Amino acid sequence: MRLAHRLCLMLSLAGAGPLAAQTFNAAAPNAPGQSPAFAGQTRAPILDQGVQLGRQVVATGLDQPWGMDQLPDGSWLVTEKPGRMRIIGPGGASAPIAGLPTVDARGQGGLLDVAVAPTFAQTRRVWWSYAEPLGGGRSATSVATGVLSPDGTTMGDAQVIFRQQPAWSSTSHFGARLVFDGRGALFVTTGERSQPQARVLAQDVTTHFGKVLRIAPGGGAAQGNPRIPNGQPEIWSWGHRNIQSAATGPDGALWTVEHGPRGGDELNRPQSGRNYGWPIISYGREYRGGAIGQGETARPGMEQPLYYWDPIIAPSGMAFYDGAMFPGWRGDVLIGALAGQALVRLTLDGTRVTGEARYLQGEGRIRDVDVAEDGSIMILTETPQGAMVRLTPAN
Repeated sequence: MRLAHRLCLMLSLAGAGPLAAQTFNAAAPNAPGQSPAFAGQTRAPILDQGVQLGRQVVATGLDQPWGMDQLPDGSWLVTEKPGRMRIIGPGGASAPIAGLPTVDARGQGGLLDVAVAPTFAQTRRVWWSYAEPLGGGRSATSVATGVLSPDGTTMGDAQVIFRQQPAWSSTSHFGARLVFDGRGALFVTTGERSQPQARVLAQDVTTHFGKVLRIAPGGGAAQGNPRIPNGQPEIWSWGHRNIQSAATGPDGALWTVEHGPRGGDELNRPQSGRNYGWPIISYGREYRGGAIGQGETARPGMEQPLYYWDPIIAPSGMAFYDGAMFPGWRGDVLIGALAGQALVRLTLDGTRVTGEARYLQGEGRIRDVDVAEDGSIMILTETPQGAMVRLTPAN
């Protein structure tokens, strides 16, 4: 590990000045025969640029960083996909924290998100999601909790509080973002494990595949969940593909962005007891070619996304900006893009997307996004080597 506190680079949108440099809406769609259900559902107007970002590399040499959350002292808990969790602070990145369970790091699995208890200053309790190996090549998205030692070296009293059912022999689509809802419950997002036999289970409420779940922090379903006939009691919503972005909005509600097929990444505000359609309806097409199911993009009883991307951005990580450093961004959505290699910003009018901008284009895959207590924007990048980067206004 090494720190680079003094590395500050001036970056603008796409690294250049004029609005003409922002061409992401000019790209041909992946599914040209499809039409949005309402105006503004895709390809929102490009926001005027003029914003330049100062970039400070806080830590480098991270091995596939995936999730982060800020501790009360200003340092950060950061996960690395192979199964390590570290504390990153002014003194650098710590040695891996001991006491974490074994993860299945094949494919898209591994140690994934991390969430610090709102009462961490008193309890030192932490939650994390991961791909848990369950024998015979099977795995599941699981959530565990533990207590971080006062010196930050060991996670004690680690216990699994949730296991996705059923376990499956797949190394893809684990989902796994964790978000506290402000009412004492924990949202957990899952994927539908990708394989053709598994993806249809996003519509099967007897499983946890392709769902938004809402659990009690100690395990079990949270009070106030919808009552779904024959459904798992943890289910909040279903019909999702692979949710790797989730955050609480200024309205107090959960918002998500999920990986769709080619041309079908989508922004949602999942509502209790509602069906979001996958894989029966979807924008976009199969990555190997061909329509999704019957090629439907709408059906009664299934929710439309608030916004979708065609071409895709491959979303991962999400935050609503609420800091002081970028006052004009308050209430805006910030999303990491993997394939899009950008920090995506959306402006909103209620639940309607009114504009989109992309920053740091081509600077590498952004895996997670958060807002620090001081109002700076923190991102985790995967390439060329994993790094934590602090973004501030440069003008």
